[in-house]
Parts: sequence; structure tokens; C-alpha cells
Amino acid sequence: MLVINYKSQISVLLTSGKSSSYRSSMGFDQHIEQVYAHLKGNLKCRPRDKEWRVAQLKALRRLLQENDEALCAAMWKDLRKSRFECVATEQGIVLSEIEHALRNLNSWMKPQSVRTPLYNQPGICEIRHEPLGLVLIIGAWNYPINLLLAPMVGAIAAGNAILLKPSELSQHTTQLLVQLLPQYMDSDLIAIIEAGPAETSILLNFSFDLVFFTGSGAIGKIVMSKSAQNLTPVVLELGGKSPALVLADADIEVAARRIAWGKFMNAGQTCVAPDYILVQPSVKQQLVSEIKKCLHQFYGAAPQRSLDYCRIINQKNYDRLISFLVGEKILAGGGADADDLYIEPTLIEGQWNSLVMQEEIFGPILPIIEVGEIEKMISLVNGKPKPLSLYLFTRDRSHQELVLQGTSSGGVSVNDVVMHMPVPGLPFGGVGASGMGHYHGEFSFKTFSHAKGILRKSTWMDIPIRYAPYSIRNIKILRWLF
Repeated sequence: MLVINYKSQISVLLTSGKSSSYRSSMGFDQHIEQVYAHLKGNLKCRPRDKEWRVAQLKALRRLLQENDEALCAAMWKDLRKSRFECVATEQGIVLSEIEHALRNLNSWMKPQSVRTPLYNQPGICEIRHEPLGLVLIIGAWNYPINLLLAPMVGAIAAGNAILLKPSELSQHTTQLLVQLLPQYMDSDLIAIIEAGPAETSILLNFSFDLVFFTGSGAIGKIVMSKSAQNLTPVVLELGGKSPALVLADADIEVAARRIAWGKFMNAGQTCVAPDYILVQPSVKQQLVSEIKKCLHQFYGAAPQRSLDYCRIINQKNYDRLISFLVGEKILAGGGADADDLYIEPTLIEGQWNSLVMQEEIFGPILPIIEVGEIEKMISLVNGKPKPLSLYLFTRDRSHQELVLQGTSSGGVSVNDVVMHMPVPGLPFGGVGASGMGHYHGEFSFKTFSHAKGILRKSTWMDIPIRYAPYSIRNIKILRWLF
């Protein structure tokens, strides 16, 4: 596997153990051009059949299993992420995707027969899924294993050459992946690049067959704009303000526990975390009380000392989050330590027009807003850009259907949060401002494939009505055939 580390110098490492160093003055674009040409060239001469795909999926599985401790240690350094969260939300999800792909790859790759219309008889129609070619996957720092390698599973299953660009912010995990991936994966068809924003901008000047990006909407616009210059299709996994709607008939104790878990896992730095709560007045105080109780159970009286509570990724994000608390009424938490990049799990009395409600929070701050009628909740949700996820807590099936039919979001969990996301059989992705395209399971395979329609016609019969000169009789027969 090829690796580029663009710091003071760039090194290209091969699985043979050889390495070559280049002065940074030569320019990142020259070096990425070498990697790009290497991958493109091997697309033409290296097989990417089922055997290759299975071998690469198994190699990725071995990487995760054999380096579990090291990966967890790296994520602890980056985010102070607990081992449980690493296993459950990082390696575990990728391993689940790998197992699902290995079980189903035969059926995914099998040509799919479709009905052949009368006007194409005698003939056979089928759909074949072929690799797109060379794809670029840009990962995110908040889940540096999951959000880089889970899409990679689909790209491998579909038979693509792959260029990986992990986030520079999760530097310890990125550096470890840069070391590990060359030891396991096919060096001719898979490469990894360590690069910052400026180098990534250069990278996007090259023509790929698909760019898969996970990150913020602001950067997503840049990725889409630059990709458009080469007519490169994109998948954008973004985010947004994912609401949690809590109705009076909900099981408040369970709702509080699940919301607290989903919101404050990874210190709220989760694209599908509940961003704010809309709750009916009659159960608001109970909900706040139960969430407080859950936070004490989860992280103790001093969450900063808890080994299960993460940290903010960097000073810039810490400062942004602290600014959200200015002038807000704090219901619980509010403590912070800049030196430790620590912000306590915090509940605030939400105001619909406040600063904290204008953009995705992406941190451990949870506004709670009273709303009386379910119709008003729906109206408020629809007044903001479409979120990546929506959460509804109610036992009433009619209310469930009212929200499901009355709102648009990337995905939904009813009486839970986040848990729809890792299901391999469900598509995961945004809509509108929260993204475009989806993946996981077979949806990943199809995202990274081209569905090629094929018609096989026999020559023993050639119906003459399509050929000129045309007549009224030809038209009548044509209408009957359609």
C-alpha cells in the first residue's frame, strides 16, 4: 500500500519495506499525482474479482482484530474515548459491516434478471453491478475508525481501487492507520494519505470516480464544488440539528436514559446525536430530572474524573461550544476546564431563536424546549433544514405515523436514539442539508458500484415495425407492444 505523510517531508512506503523520501518543496500535488497514477494504472491490469474482494475484507478484519488495543489507545489519546465506546462504536461497527459483506457478497455480485418487454423479444435483460473505478474516501475525526473504514468495506466489496484520507485532527489514530494499513491491504489498489485542509484541496483537483466525504456541511460544500469541476459524483455524510421529540405518553425513564446515552457519548461529538429536545410541558420536569439522574449514574458526581467520558477534540471546538452557553439558563452541568478540553454534560433551558439553536451543536450541550402540541413540534422541525436523524418517543402509533409522514430526515429511531445507524440492512445517509447518498450493507455496495443495464438480443427474429417506412398499422402494433 502507498502512504503519503505530508509534514516536513513526504514518504512513500511500499509493503516491500522500501521507502523513498521527497523534499516538501517538490509539492504535494506532484506526489499525489504519483500515487494517483499508480492506482489508476493498476485498475487496468489487476483483477478485482470476488476472490480479491474477499481477501481484502478478511485482511481488514485481521487489522482490526489484531490491533484492537493499539487502536483503542490511539483514540484515547485523541478523544479520551473509552475502550467500550471504541469497541461498540468504532471497530465493532466496521467488523459488523465486514461480516455482513462476506455473507452477502455472492448475492450482491450476481447479475439480476429483469422482465424483458415484448418489444425486445426474443431477448434477456439483466443488471450487473460493476466497480466505479478509483474512489476517494475522506474520513472524520469524531469516529476516526468507523467513518473511514465502514465506507471502505463497501468500496472493497464493490471492487474499487481506494484512496483513503483520514482526518488530520485525530492525529494519533490517523498516524496509526498510516502505519498499519500498508501491512495488511493490497498495495497496488489501496492507498492512504495523511494530509491537512490545504493538501486535501489539492487532492480534490484530481478526477476520481466517486468522492465519499464525512464531515461538516461547510466543508461538504467545498468538496462538492471542487468535485463538480471533474464531474465527479459525491456522497456527503453531513449532520445537522437532529431533534428528539418527547410526548407525554412516552416512557420518560427509558427516554431519558436513551437520550442521555446517545447525546453524551463521545462528549456529544456524534453526527446523529440528539441535538435538542422538544418535550410536552406535562412531562418536562420529569424528563429533566431523569436525565440528571442518568448522567450521575453514567459518569458520577464528577464526570471529569470518569474514564467513560470523552474530551473535546481541540481548542477551537471547545471555544465554539463555550460560546453557546453565554446567557443561557443552565439546568444541569455547565462546568468546563479549558486545559483539559473538558465540558461537563450540560442541560439548558432552550430558546428557539437562541444562538445555540442556529447551528449543529456537536458537543455535550442539550437544549430542552417546551412545546405543547405535536403539530407544533412538526412545524418547528420542518422550519429548519432537514436533519440527519429524528427521534420520537411515544407509545401512540398514530402519533408515530403523524411524525413519520409529516417530517423528512435521513433516518428515524422511534423510542430510541442512534441505534438505527449501525443496522447493516438499513440505509444510512442524509437528505437535503444533512447530506446526499447513503451506505451500510448492500447500500454501500450499490453506492460504490455502477448498475449497468444489459440487453441480450437474439437474431433469429427481427420484428420489422421499427424500421421505416412507417404506417398506421406500425403505430397500432407499437402501442400494443408498449
